Amino acid sequence: MAKPRKLLTVALLATPMTLAAYAHAAGVTETPDLGPSPDWVIAIHGGAGSTTRDELSDEDKAQLRADLKAALETGAKLLDEGGTGPQAIEAALKILEDSPHFNAGRGAALDEHGDARHDASIMRGDDHAAGGIAGSSRIKNPISAARAVMERTQNVMLHGDGADWFAAENGLELAEPHYFITEKRRQMLRDARAHSAGDVAANTIDESIFGTVGAVVLDRHGNLSAGTSTGGRTNKRHGRVGDSPVIGAGNYASNNSCAVSGTGHGEYFMRWTVARDICARVEFADESLESAAQALIVDTLLPAGGTGGVIALDPAGNVVFVTTTANLKRGVMSSATPARVAVYSDEKVE
Repeated sequence: MAKPRKLLTVALLATPMTLAAYAHAAGVTETPDLGPSPDWVIAIHGGAGSTTRDELSDEDKAQLRADLKAALETGAKLLDEGGTGPQAIEAALKILEDSPHFNAGRGAALDEHGDARHDASIMRGDDHAAGGIAGSSRIKNPISAARAVMERTQNVMLHGDGADWFAAENGLELAEPHYFITEKRRQMLRDARAHSAGDVAANTIDESIFGTVGAVVLDRHGNLSAGTSTGGRTNKRHGRVGDSPVIGAGNYASNNSCAVSGTGHGEYFMRWTVARDICARVEFADESLESAAQALIVDTLLPAGGTGGVIALDPAGNVVFVTTTANLKRGVMSSATPARVAVYSDEKVE
């Protein structure tokens, strides 16, 4: 394994700032130590947001940490038993999709019609197999449907009613649309509507506590995988699809370079094909994983107006977290280290 890097890397500005505010201006990078040559690694995220310490209750923080740890430990158990990356990703992300504390599955953001519509994707790094669903309204665990598309069809993405029908035909668990809706999400939609209208509203109300979920894995077989699941943006235009189900934008995995899962302003992740470009920089430009992730999230997206973060993992088991927001709910676990999680950008996983 490569020599462990500093846990927190931040470029200096001319004027002093708190690290929480600094995250918005210059980005925060974390490279956790996972021990020498781990047999397997799993890293997860629960979304990037603007919430700072004084805006999040102790109860909410405790629940976020508990859910992240539960997801890590569920995926890790499968990896430790020799399971594959997609198996571990599905198991871990189902925990977060079932929790109302994240923007995926139950508790997903509501669109302009008040509906919860789900996007998800997954990719294997050994053969570049991939699957995704978009605009689903009935699939209880969208990440399971994405994996089923990858493994049971010759397609990469299914959309809307077609995705729901596919899930039903393949025995995946469905739910009534009201199952996904929480009162907090209803209030966020009301707030968004009150502030503005149409597409502008999606940029007016911060996603705050709640966020897209994702995972990257290195399994015992030496294969990388990545997966992402989301409900999109509050008050999004009906029919809008973000980056999470788009291979190469919010999600990518290749054994030749890295595995990436993103969270943030999806339109920017799509326009700059963020996940694929990070891996391409590693593979073809011989950049480090840390440098490649910073180049996209901090140096490219942020000046263009796009905020968010990524979790990334290379074939040696090195993990990088990069974000330009005040928080990136995240966690990591390996064959040599226990589950460690964090909520804010200015704290290390522990």
